[in-house]
Amino acid sequence: MTTQPARPERSGPGTASAMDVSPFKPSLVKAVFRDVTSMHVSRSAAWAAASVTRTVLTEIIDGARRAAAAEARKKLIPRDLLSAIDRNVELEVGTKWYDHSPTFQGLTGVLYDAEGVIVPSRKRSRSRKPSAVVGAHRFEAGVKKLLRSQGATAVPAMVRDLDGIASVFLTDLARDAAMVVREGGVKRFGTVTPVISGEPAPPPFLKDSHQALSTRRGDGRTIGRDDILAATTIQLFGGNLRQRALTEAREATQDTSAG
Repeated sequence: MTTQPARPERSGPGTASAMDVSPFKPSLVKAVFRDVTSMHVSRSAAWAAASVTRTVLTEIIDGARRAAAAEARKKLIPRDLLSAIDRNVELEVGTKWYDHSPTFQGLTGVLYDAEGVIVPSRKRSRSRKPSAVVGAHRFEAGVKKLLRSQGATAVPAMVRDLDGIASVFLTDLARDAAMVVREGGVKRFGTVTPVISGEPAPPPFLKDSHQALSTRRGDGRTIGRDDILAATTIQLFGGNLRQRALTEAREATQDTSAG
């Protein structure tokens, strides 16, 4: 009797896609969206949002790894995160987390009121209402899985910062996607193309893609894949990271409908 080879498990849409090993599951993505909007989130939208978040975190980890390697270290520390963001303006995402994390103290500056008195840092909210900061712990398992897939290890403080950035970024992505649905497209669209010292300038964003994402089709109650792509163009600068995030999200959802 011949034994049939076992079929590889599929964890989501697409074949041989990077999303087959996505550290951020659609169920987690939808939980974040529920904190932001009552709109329905399509299956393809959840996979697209997970893909974009994975792409952004992977780029941040890669930048931090290079900073650590420059100091002959393998384990990532918060200083590597700051170095990565310092070297690449595209990685400055999830900025609401910066006020909450000790890593970024001093980076955001000291705030003064009208009388010239220092405004104390905001204390952690005790509100029962879910927020990106309160819910950041939900991303710990995914962040650790992503670090392992990149052959990296990190101290707990670094993992916590990556948790927070992922949570805030995905929450902001959800808000922008909901706005795209409400407004029928991207009404306040702008493109900034950062040029990183020592690297070639990225190719210009295609006008056809630009136009496709600025005009929305579909009902006003469901967030679809293209709404996530449009929100991505709002959240990310018009450089290599944005183009890669859009490309990988499209590939991750190629076997699903856009709605």
